[in-house]
Amino acid sequence: MSERCYIAGAGEFCSDILPGQGDFIIAADGGFTSLNSLGITPDLVVGDFDSLGSVPDHPNVIRSPVEKDDTDMMLAVRYGLEYGIKTFIINGGLGGRLDQTLANTQVLAYIAENGARGTLYGQGVCVTAIKNGKIEFGPDLAQGATISVFSMGGKARGVTLTGLKYPLDNATLTSDFPLGVSNEFTGAPACVSVRSGILVIIWES
Repeated sequence: MSERCYIAGAGEFCSDILPGQGDFIIAADGGFTSLNSLGITPDLVVGDFDSLGSVPDHPNVIRSPVEKDDTDMMLAVRYGLEYGIKTFIINGGLGGRLDQTLANTQVLAYIAENGARGTLYGQGVCVTAIKNGKIEFGPDLAQGATISVFSMGGKARGVTLTGLKYPLDNATLTSDFPLGVSNEFTGAPACVSVRSGILVIIWES
């Protein structure tokens, strides 16, 4: 069983964020084109193929109806979770339409709710979500680079930020007040943790 799931979406694609050896690779609709242009064959292709325009010639295609509850990205994540994968690398999930970007942020929260970790990669930016846990950053991130932390739904309690320009200690973040926006790395190791709730974390890569 693969330890990571690499998903290519139809959004802004970063050609320097590529699958690693042993990754389970899923193309979500138009993400198939991005992978194909780099000579990468996915293990699975899912979607309604409205972005791609046609069903791709691939041995493992799961086609969904256009009118459905799940986005193509959510479908891809569901299949990854069914395989028991706990780490998701998502390329092509940022940029483009704002509604799809927000939807993909909710997908990160869904991944966190299911005990896994997903990260969206864009041009110079990364986004992840954690639930009742923490994420640590090494000192390699540039001093002054921006990091923002938001509560995803309800309240996030016991939020602690260390190693950042503006620390927090056991704070409560809410989804209607952006207290955690525009913090900065200091060149020291940093940590973002939450005791109860989900945090969405955005930082410069």
